[in-house]
Amino acid sequence: MTMLIPFGIVVVLMAIFMAMPAESKDVVDTLRGFFGDTIGIYYPLLAIGAVLVSVYVAVTQKYGNVRLGNTDRPAYSNFKWGTMIFTSTMAADIMFYSLIEWALYGGEQHVQDLGGTQMWAPTFTLFHWGPLAWGFYVVLAVCFAFMIHVRRRRRQRFSEACRPLLGKAVDGFWGKVIDITAIFAIVCATATTFSLATPLLTNAMGNVFGFQATTAVTIMVLLLICAVYTITVLFGLKGISKLAGICSYLFFAILLYFLLLGGETRYIFETGLQSLGNMTQNFIGLATYMDPLRETGFAQNWTVYYWAYWLVWCVATPFFIALISRGRTIRNVVWGSFGWGLAGTYLSFIILGNYGLAQQMKHGVDAIGYIGGGGEMYEAILMIFDTLPLPWLALLLLTITMVAFYSTTLDGITYVTSAYSYKNIAPEEEPSRKIRGFWSIMLILLPIALLFAENSLYSLQGVTIIAAFPVGILLIMIVVSFFKDFRRWEKSSGTNTKKCA
Repeated sequence: MTMLIPFGIVVVLMAIFMAMPAESKDVVDTLRGFFGDTIGIYYPLLAIGAVLVSVYVAVTQKYGNVRLGNTDRPAYSNFKWGTMIFTSTMAADIMFYSLIEWALYGGEQHVQDLGGTQMWAPTFTLFHWGPLAWGFYVVLAVCFAFMIHVRRRRRQRFSEACRPLLGKAVDGFWGKVIDITAIFAIVCATATTFSLATPLLTNAMGNVFGFQATTAVTIMVLLLICAVYTITVLFGLKGISKLAGICSYLFFAILLYFLLLGGETRYIFETGLQSLGNMTQNFIGLATYMDPLRETGFAQNWTVYYWAYWLVWCVATPFFIALISRGRTIRNVVWGSFGWGLAGTYLSFIILGNYGLAQQMKHGVDAIGYIGGGGEMYEAILMIFDTLPLPWLALLLLTITMVAFYSTTLDGITYVTSAYSYKNIAPEEEPSRKIRGFWSIMLILLPIALLFAENSLYSLQGVTIIAAFPVGILLIMIVVSFFKDFRRWEKSSGTNTKKCA
């Protein structure tokens, strides 16, 4: 049921997007207006709540000291664990937005009203990819890790995480609704990600190898990524771990390329430090800003979108973090996930983003004006790459890194969604290769359909915001279930959790 129904929905959406692109865009935009504007406050409240709960379970001894699994030794070293957390999340998206997000904010009236592009554009990039965003992953990773490694539940699904709250209802109709909703959300997240960033890969490869970027070539790039992550996921967690290690070295290579060869090292570090300070000083105001008079719509167009974007990725990524965290304490999962996730994210935005901002503010590369005039984001990124020494080499490195990042991200998603397909599966048991292969192919279908539909960024954001709404409800239910289940476990086992470390 959890395989066939989402698959059917994807096929239907493919047909609709390809047959009626204009009409489907209108429907998506209308629904986005309701979920992202009318009830948009729902998303920032969830983000703030997720961080508060995560910090609470980390600093409270009875939760934080609980060890996940009957072992004193973590399943992976700190470095392997950390790189798998970062690369299996949205690492390819992080690289893409690092290169250009500051330019999207630079044309916003709200940014100019606050004090201008130099101060606030890089600040908002760190805010939208910071603790509030990672909080969604962290709080659910704790809930799933406790369910899998401590309670030893053999069903790795959203519905199973709701069992302490819903009881036997998760074995019937409502359980199926929960799981189908979760799978559909992750398909939407995957589609949005590929639809935004794949054109950059295609055009970067076209610049390096001298071919013209077309829809057919873009589809071939998608299929190439699909082939890479399918091969990797067939080797299970061992293959994913090795690819994650390769990704980390490629990631550091491109960061060093920009930092050391771009000639803007001082500006990058100074702007990064300034942005971190500005975000920290104004964090509460940024987290609660909703623009009630809709003077600029910045909160609805960007902040609400990003919290929704991270929400839809919550279906797979926290499960993956939970699976690889056996042997660690809950406190370690919380601080480690925040630490590794934010370290990789902020390095990317500070180095890649501030290099591009330097070209805008100091050297006349008007990426803000180009995008504001209707230009594509990937074309503005290529303009920035042209300012580097040996731009073809930098583009080649970018292409290889993003393909690898996409592959590790989709590996994690495919692994988790494959486990969804089983009625029962032990934490140490890996899904069959046939099931993993099925999901690896399915996750590539909707992105191809969206390419034909030629949706705008606004419409793609709309798909994400709509899909995130029910996931937010499930997040609340899972967190409530975790606390309820923890009290039962503590009472039944008679465990003194203060001595569980």
